[in-house]
Amino acid sequence: MYNGCPSLKGHMMSLPFYQKLHEHYDRSYRSKDLHTTTSQYQQEKKHSAIYTHGSTAYSSRSSAAHRQESQALSQASASSSYQQQGSQAYSLRATEYSLGSGVSQKAATAYDYGYSHGLTDSSLLLEDYSSKLGSKAKRAKKSLLSGEEKENLPSDYMVPIFSGRQVHVSGITDMEEERIKEAAAYIAQRKLLASEEGITSEQSTASKQSMVSKQSTSTLQQEKAVEKKSRKVAIREKAEHLSLRKTLEETEAYHKKLNEDSLLHAPEFNIKPRSHTVWEKESVKLHCSVSGWPEPRLTWYKNQVPINVHANPGKYIIESRYGMHTLQINACDFEDTAQYRASAMNVKGELSAYASVVVKRYKGEFDDTCFHARASTLPLSFAVTPYGYASKFEIHFDDKFDVSFGREGETMSLGCRVVITPEIKHFQPEIQWYRNGAPVFPSKWVQTHWSGERATLTFSHLNKEDEGLYTIRVRMGEYYEQYSAYVFVRDADAEIEGAPASPLDVMCLDANKDYIIISWKQPAVDGGSPILGYFIDKCEVGTDTWSQCNDTPVKFARFPVTGLIEGRSYTFRVRAVNKNGIGLPSRVSEAVAALDPAEKARLKSRPSAPWTGQIIVTEEEPTEGIIPGPPTDLSVTEATRSYVVLSWKPPGQRGHEGIMYFVEKCEAETQNWQRVNTELPVKSPRFALFDLAEGKSYSFRVRCANSAGVGEPSEATEVTVVGDKLDIPKPPGKIIPSRNTETSVVVTWEESKDAKELVGYYIESSVVGSGTWEPCNNNPVKGPRFTCHGLVTGQSYIFRVRAVNAAGLSDYSQDSEAIEVKAAIGGGVSPDVWAELSDTAGGLTDFRGGMHEASRPTSRKDAWLGRKPNKTALPSSSHKLGKTEVSKVSETVQEALTPPPEEAAPKGKSKSDPLKKKKDLGERWETTPSPPCDITCLESFHDSMVLGWKQPDKTGGAEISGYYVNYREVIDGVPGKWREANIKAISDQAYKISNLKENMVYQFQVAAMNITGLGEFSAASTPFKCEEWTIAVPGPPHDLKYSEVRKTSLLLHWKPPVYSGRTPVTGYFVDLKEANAKDDQWRGLNKAAIKNKYLKVQGLKEGVSYVFRVRAINQAGVGKPSDLVGPVVAETRPGTKEVVVNVDDDGVISLNFECDQMSPKSEFIWSKDYISTEDSTRLEVESKGNKTKMTFKDLGMDDLGVYSCDVTDTDGIASSYLIDEEELKRLLALSQEHKFPTVPIKSELAVEILEKGQVRFWMQAEKLSGNAKVSYVFNDKEIFEGPKYKMHIDRNTGIIEMFMEKLQDEDEGTYTFQLQDGKATGHSTLVLIDDAYKKLQKEAEFQRQEWIRKQGPHFAEYLSWEVTTDCNVLLKCKVANIKKETNIVWYKDEREISVDEKHDFKDGICTLLITEFSKKDAGIYEVILKDDRGKDKSRLKLVDEAFKELMTEVCKTIALSATDLKIQSTAEGIRLYSFVPYYLDDLKVNWSQNGTAVKYTDRVKSGVTGEQIWLQINEPTPNDKGKYVMELFDGKTGHQKTVDLSGQAYDEAYAEFQRLKQAAIAEKNRARVVGGLPDVVTIQEGKALNLTCNVWGDPTPEVSWVKNEKPLASNEHCSLKFEAGKTAFITITGVTTSDSGKYGLVVKNKYGSETSDFTVSVFIPEEEARVLESQKGNKKSK
Repeated sequence: MYNGCPSLKGHMMSLPFYQKLHEHYDRSYRSKDLHTTTSQYQQEKKHSAIYTHGSTAYSSRSSAAHRQESQALSQASASSSYQQQGSQAYSLRATEYSLGSGVSQKAATAYDYGYSHGLTDSSLLLEDYSSKLGSKAKRAKKSLLSGEEKENLPSDYMVPIFSGRQVHVSGITDMEEERIKEAAAYIAQRKLLASEEGITSEQSTASKQSMVSKQSTSTLQQEKAVEKKSRKVAIREKAEHLSLRKTLEETEAYHKKLNEDSLLHAPEFNIKPRSHTVWEKESVKLHCSVSGWPEPRLTWYKNQVPINVHANPGKYIIESRYGMHTLQINACDFEDTAQYRASAMNVKGELSAYASVVVKRYKGEFDDTCFHARASTLPLSFAVTPYGYASKFEIHFDDKFDVSFGREGETMSLGCRVVITPEIKHFQPEIQWYRNGAPVFPSKWVQTHWSGERATLTFSHLNKEDEGLYTIRVRMGEYYEQYSAYVFVRDADAEIEGAPASPLDVMCLDANKDYIIISWKQPAVDGGSPILGYFIDKCEVGTDTWSQCNDTPVKFARFPVTGLIEGRSYTFRVRAVNKNGIGLPSRVSEAVAALDPAEKARLKSRPSAPWTGQIIVTEEEPTEGIIPGPPTDLSVTEATRSYVVLSWKPPGQRGHEGIMYFVEKCEAETQNWQRVNTELPVKSPRFALFDLAEGKSYSFRVRCANSAGVGEPSEATEVTVVGDKLDIPKPPGKIIPSRNTETSVVVTWEESKDAKELVGYYIESSVVGSGTWEPCNNNPVKGPRFTCHGLVTGQSYIFRVRAVNAAGLSDYSQDSEAIEVKAAIGGGVSPDVWAELSDTAGGLTDFRGGMHEASRPTSRKDAWLGRKPNKTALPSSSHKLGKTEVSKVSETVQEALTPPPEEAAPKGKSKSDPLKKKKDLGERWETTPSPPCDITCLESFHDSMVLGWKQPDKTGGAEISGYYVNYREVIDGVPGKWREANIKAISDQAYKISNLKENMVYQFQVAAMNITGLGEFSAASTPFKCEEWTIAVPGPPHDLKYSEVRKTSLLLHWKPPVYSGRTPVTGYFVDLKEANAKDDQWRGLNKAAIKNKYLKVQGLKEGVSYVFRVRAINQAGVGKPSDLVGPVVAETRPGTKEVVVNVDDDGVISLNFECDQMSPKSEFIWSKDYISTEDSTRLEVESKGNKTKMTFKDLGMDDLGVYSCDVTDTDGIASSYLIDEEELKRLLALSQEHKFPTVPIKSELAVEILEKGQVRFWMQAEKLSGNAKVSYVFNDKEIFEGPKYKMHIDRNTGIIEMFMEKLQDEDEGTYTFQLQDGKATGHSTLVLIDDAYKKLQKEAEFQRQEWIRKQGPHFAEYLSWEVTTDCNVLLKCKVANIKKETNIVWYKDEREISVDEKHDFKDGICTLLITEFSKKDAGIYEVILKDDRGKDKSRLKLVDEAFKELMTEVCKTIALSATDLKIQSTAEGIRLYSFVPYYLDDLKVNWSQNGTAVKYTDRVKSGVTGEQIWLQINEPTPNDKGKYVMELFDGKTGHQKTVDLSGQAYDEAYAEFQRLKQAAIAEKNRARVVGGLPDVVTIQEGKALNLTCNVWGDPTPEVSWVKNEKPLASNEHCSLKFEAGKTAFITITGVTTSDSGKYGLVVKNKYGSETSDFTVSVFIPEEEARVLESQKGNKKSK
C-alpha cells in the first residue's frame, strides 16, 4: 500500500493515535499533494504561516516532556542548514535560508497575534486546510495574504494539518484542537530533521531512509549557497541533534506503550460546584475541577443559557487555571438567583454538574424616620422592588366561579374578576390555575386567559379526568391570594342504551421493547349491568388508525400490550363492555415509546454536542463464539388471570453482541418444558405470557441466545398459580352523612380494610323512596370524606360508597341513614367574615403575634415515639376539657393552601363543622366560662402556698383571659369568710398566695373569665395546711394537657412541679389506665425517666377511654403523681386536617395548615420540636384568615425536626409534620425541579423512513403551549423550511416533525430540535454518522426501491414453507399486482423446476408441493414473477440452519401423525409397533419401559421397516411386563406413544407367542423333501434310471415310495435305498414302457409328512420318429 511513497508511510506511523483511525486523516494523507520530496517541502515551507503556527503551538505545550521536545526541535531545526525556520537567532547566521521574506513575516505575525490573543477561529489561517481534510465541503475562509502573495504559494501543495474545527462548528475542545495542530507540526519537523540526519523512529524502514536521503541530496544540489560552519557551531549542532534523537526515541517508546482505548475517556468531575446562598450586593464564586482525555472544554450556563462575559462586562469572570475552573458573579442581585451548570465536553461525551445560587434580601421593619435619613441609612428591606418601595398588595376576587357541573364533551369556563390594590401600571399579576393542587397548563383540552381584569380557564372538551378542585392563585410580588371551587363532570350519553361509561386516567405503567403495560380506572357508571371487561386500542403516533389489542375483554385494570414496533411511540384508549354493548372510549393516553427504560435514559442523556467534522471511535475486537450464560434473578412480578409478567437480569457472560431470550414454561409436577416464544425472541429482560390456563400452576425459566447458540436455562421460578393476586377491596363501612350547605352534604365513611393498591372511592346518592341511584363523583376520591354537591334543598337523601382498585369495584356499602339537605347549624361563615373576625389584613403578612398574654400557650408538645406525624391522622375531642389547647379538632388539608372539595361551598360560603352541635357561631363569644376544677397545692411555705388547677370544661366560645382566686381560713372545721387573693387577673393556671399564716388550714376557689365576663367560682377545695415542705422528693407536675388525639395515639404534655424537692428534677414517668379500671391497674409508659415535658403516647385501643398522670423524679426519688388528665377517648373524628408541605413554582418550600373552626381571637402558633419558632431567623410565617404558611428561607440540615401548628381559642386543633433526612432530600429535589423548569420530553428525537424513502424526524413533548417555538439545527447551523426541509408542529399533541425527501451524503451529521416554551427550555439531539447514517440511508433507498418494485408484479409475502398434515412440504408465496400475462417460474439451485399445471392467481397464492421431504430436497429455491412491467423474485434458502428448522417441523408432523402403539405376537416373541407416513433418519426413536430406557440386546431389538417403527422382544419373560413408551424426538420436543404390556394384554400376547413358537418348531422339524427330484423324467427304453434326493426331518423321517399312488417295493428291477437318514435313492435298470407312470417319495415323522411327485416317461426311438413324421404330414395336408 505504501510502496510508492515511503515518506507517506512514515507520516502515517508517526501520527498521534487519536488521528490514525480517521477518514479525514486517510483522505488527506493519501492525497497526491503529499507525494512530494523532502526538498520540495523544505523549499515551500518558507511561504507557509501554517507551519510557523504549528511550531509555535508545539512549543507552547503544557507538559514538561512536550516542552523539552519543542525546545530541542526548535534548536535543531534552527541550526540545520536544510531546516531554517525563520528564528531571529539563526536568521542572523544563515541569511540564505532564513524566513525573512515579507510574505512569511506578515503571515506569521498575523497568526501569532491571533493565537496570543486566544483567537482559535480558523479564519486566521492562511488557508483553511481543514476544508480539504473533512468529509464534507466547507466554506472558504478569509486569507491574510494579498493576491500577489497568494500567487507565490504552490497551488498543489497542502500542509498535513489535521483539524476538525470550523468557524460555525463547536464541540471539540480548544485544547484538543491545539494538540492536533501541535502533533501535525511536530511530525512535519521530525520528518525534515530525519531526512537530514537520518534519524528514524521504530516505525521507519531502510527504504524510507534511503528515499529521504536521495531527496535531500537532490535538494542540496539545487541550493545556490551553503554556509560553512565553524567547529564550535558544528559540535553544538551535533549535541543538539543527539539530544533531539534521545527525546524522540523516548517519546515514541512512551506512545508505543500507551493503551489507546483506555487513554480516551469522557469528562468526569473531580470537584463539583457547590450551591451558595448570599446576600444582595455580595459576590460569589463557583468552583469545579474536571478530568478527561482529551482535556475537556468547560462552559458555564445560567438557567440552560450559556454565560456571555462580554454581554455584561464586569458581571461575570470565568477562569481556568491548573485544572480548576471558576465562575465569579459580582454584585449579586435577585436576577442572579438561578441554577448554574458547568458543562464539560470532549470527543468522548459531555457531562454536567449543577449548583444553585440564591440571593437573599434583608427584610426589616418600616420606619418613617428612614425617609428623612440619608440613602445609606435605609434598611435593606427598602431596596427597590419591581413594584416600588416597601410595596404591599391586597388581592380580592369578585364575580367568582361557583361549584360547577359539566358533561363529557361539553365546553366550560371558570373565571373571576381580580381586584388588586394598590394598582401599579405596567405590572401584571402572575395567574396560575391548579387542579387538586397540581398546576394546570394550557393544552388541547384546556386554555387560560387573562384580560387584565378577569382570569378565565376554558375547557374545550370536558373529560372525567378534569373533575376535581380548581384553584386560582394570583400573585403580586411577595403577596398572593387564591380561591377554589369544585368541578364535577358527568358521563356523556351512551351511544348504545345500557352501555357502560368510559374509563378514565389511561396511562402507561411500564414500557420496554416487547410490551407496554397500560392501566386505567374503572368508571362509576356501569350502564345498569355489570361490566364484563375492557378492550384496549392502540394508535401509532403520527397516524389516526386505531387497532384493538385484545380479542376478549379483560377484567383487570392493567394489561400488557404486545406486538409493538421497537422505537415507535403509541397512544392508547380503553372501552368498557357489558351485556348491552361497548361504551364510549376513554380519553387518549399520553404517547409512550416501545423502548427499554435504560435505552430511554441513554437517549435522554445523550450529549447534545454539535457535529464537529470528526468523530473518534475506538472499537474492541468482538469476542466470537461465546454462548451467553443463564439469566439471573428470574421472578414473577405480576400475575393475573389473563397474563403473567416475568422479570430477570441479563447474564454476566454474554460477549460483545446483543442477546435475545427464549422463555419456557412447564406445568407443575411435570418436566415437559415448552418454549413460549419460538418464533419471536424476546429483546428485553421482561416478558408477558398469555394463553395460560386459569387455576393451573406453572414454573418458568429463560434461556439466552446469540449468534453463537442458545445458552443454559436459568433457575426455574417457584410454582405460580394463574389467577388474580390482587383481591377486590371490601366495601367501606359506617357511612355517615352530615349537613353542609343548602345544596350539599358531607359524607364520611370507614375505609375498606386490608385494601391493596386502592385507587379511591365512588359515592352515590338516592332520593329516599325513588330507588334511583346517581353518582356523586366520576373521578375516584381518596380519603374517607367527600362533599356531595348538586342536591335539592329539602329533599331527603341516602348515600352509599364503593371502593375501587385495579382488580375491580367492591360491593356497595350499606345505605346511610336518610338526611334532609339544608344548611348546617350556623348557616356557614363567609371567608370575608373570617378575615374580619381574625383581625388580620386581607393580604398575607408576616405573623407578629398580638395575642393577649393569657392566651399564649404555656406548654410544649412531646417527642414522637416512632410514628412520623406526616401521616394523616385525625384528632378527637374529649369529654372533659382542661383548657382551650386541649381536645383539639382539626381537618386534613388535602393540598397546600388549597381547600378540599367539601369546603368549596356555593357562592364562596364556608361551612361550619357539621358534627359540632352548637346553636350559633356567636355563642362562642357570648357565654362566660364554667368553673375551673381539680384545685391542688403544688408547693407550701411557712407563709405562702402555690396552687394549681385545671381550665374550665367550657370556655364559653371565647379565649380564657384570666383567673381569680379566693381563699378562706378553716378553724376547727369551721370555714371563714372568702377573701380575694388577686386583684388583677392571672393568665397561668397556677398562683402563689402570700401573707398566709403558718400552720393555718385554708380552702380555695377559682373563677375564670373571658371577654364576656367572669364565670362562676368553683366549689371549695380540699383544706390545705400552710407549712414549710421539707420532703426530699419533688412535688407533682401540673397543667397536664393532651392534644392530637387519634384512634391509636395522642400527645401528652405538662408543666414541671413547682416544688422540685431538695435536688433538681431529673425526669418524668408517665402512667395510664383505662378510665373505668381500678387504681391498681396503672401501668407505666416509659421504663426510664424522660427529660422532655411531653410524650407521644402510642398503642392505644380505638374507642377506649383513658386517663393519665405524671410523676417527677430527682436524686431523692419519685414524687407525688399529678392530678389526672382525662378521660379521653382514643378516636379519630372526621374532618381533621393536617399540616402539609408545598413547593411553589419558584421552588419555595413551605408548611401549610388550614383551620375552619377558628374564633375571632384564634391565632396560629408554630413550633419546632415543640419550641416556639417566633424568633427563628430561618423561617417566615404568614397567616391570613383560616390559613397559615411557614416558609423555609434556606432549608438545610439545621431544619430537621418536628414542626407543629397550634390554633389558639379552639378545641385544641393542632397538627404537626416531621422533616427527616429523607424528606429533606425529597423537598430539595422538588424545589430544584420547580425552580428551573424544563420542557418535558415524552419521546426523544427519532427518525423513521416513510413510503417512497421519505425521511421523518420527529419528537414529542409532554405539553406545548401556543407560544412554544422550535429551532431546527443541523451540524450547529439552523435550518429553515424550504424545498429540502418541511417542518410541522402540533402543539396540541406536542409532536414536532421535519420531513426530507431523500438522504444524501451531505446530510450526515447531528440533528437537534431546540424547544422554548415560556421560560422552560428543552432539546433533543440525534446523531446520524458513520454506520448509523449509512444504515438509515440504505433503509431509505431500500424503501424507495420497494415502492418502485411494487409498481409491477411483486411478492406481497415472500417465499416461505409449510408442513402439511400429510407430512409433505409446501412452498408458498403471495403475489400482488399481477395480470393474465404474468408468468411464474420455479427454480432449485438455479435449475428450473417443471410444473405440470399452470398457476392460478385468483387467490394470489402460489405453491410448490414437495412430497416425502428429505435431505435430497435441501437447496436454494427461487421463484420469479415477470411480465412487461417488470419482474420480482423471492428466494428461500433451505440449507444449514434453515434446513434443520424445516426438518424439525417435518419430524414433528410425522411424530404427531404416528399411530398408537400396538402389540403383535410372533414366533420369536412379542413386537410393539407403530406406523408413520414415512420415516426420516432425523426422527430419533427412543423406547422406555416403566420410565427406564430400554437396553438393546440380542433379545430386545428396535428398528424401522418401511413405515413401521417396532420394538422386538424375543423370548419374553415376566420382567418384560410394564408400560412401554415410544418417544419420537423431532429435534426440539419429544412426542410419546404408550402401550401397557401387562395383565391380560401380556397374557394373551404370551399365549399367542407360545402357539406360534410351537408351530414354528413343527414347521422347522417336520419331514420334508429338500430337493433333488425333477418334475418329469423322460428316458429311452432300455436305459437305467438313477434318481437321488435329500430328505430332512427331526426325528429322521420314514421314507416310502409310491407308483401311481400305490406302494412301491424294492426289487432287483427297481432298487430303493435310504442312507444316513438324509438321502433317498431310486434305481430302475433296463427301463421299459411299463415303468412309465407317476412316482412319489413319501417322507414322514411325528411333526408331519410330505410327498414329492415326479413323472417317468419311457420312449422307443423308432416309434418316436414315425410319430413325428406322421405329425408333420398331417400339418402339411391342413
